[in-house]
Amino acid sequence: MTPCTARRRRTAVLLAGSLTLAAGAAGCADVDGLRSDGRIDEVTKPLALWQDSRPAPVAPGQQPGKPAPVPGVPEVPSGDMRDADPLDVVRADFAAAGEQDGGSGRLVDQRAVRLLADCSGQACPVRPPVLHDLTGDGKDELITAVDVDGRTSELRVYTVEAGRVTRVLARRAVLEGVEVAAGHLAVREPTSNPVYVSVSDYVWDGKGAMALDDLSLDECRAPRTGTGTGDEPCPRADR
Repeated sequence: MTPCTARRRRTAVLLAGSLTLAAGAAGCADVDGLRSDGRIDEVTKPLALWQDSRPAPVAPGQQPGKPAPVPGVPEVPSGDMRDADPLDVVRADFAAAGEQDGGSGRLVDQRAVRLLADCSGQACPVRPPVLHDLTGDGKDELITAVDVDGRTSELRVYTVEAGRVTRVLARRAVLEGVEVAAGHLAVREPTSNPVYVSVSDYVWDGKGAMALDDLSLDECRAPRTGTGTGDEPCPRADR
């Protein structure tokens, strides 16, 4: 009996460890090439803290992401946001939300409410409106944002439901970037690691709202430099 044959006849024993394929002698590496690297760390369940504590239910009207008709905006019989004035929509929505949350800031940053109330025309801190079909009905939604302090922004998406302008997404965020493609709205935000950004992917849920579909990490991209090379990777965290 050859050494290889003897090894093949040994009883296989599974150890609590990882098996690494190593280069063995020619002709018997299929068995001889397996060896134990020792025990692996034991897998444990997450430690749940304060399991008996639960937040109080959200009060009616205090859900920032809940779809809501915008009061004070004329009806849009065509059902197309192109026929509504973007600034009027944002102003009416923020004013109503600010009054509804009683200044708590839960529904809208009160600084944004004041900025919109005091501004006029091009002086308003409202980003250029983007019209894009997110619901798949062939009609455009309005995507815009109010920049509060040079870092924080209030992102909003509006559509028309039964002739009424309706807010279908409200999100306070540090907007590293916003992208739309194939009915998806991706919101990119910085993380504590400058190399990566978090990406919140929203899609139309068919029930009247833009719902969070996926949350992931992606490499951040530096602003365009004007050199014609387009977006470039952010500097490494250790530089």
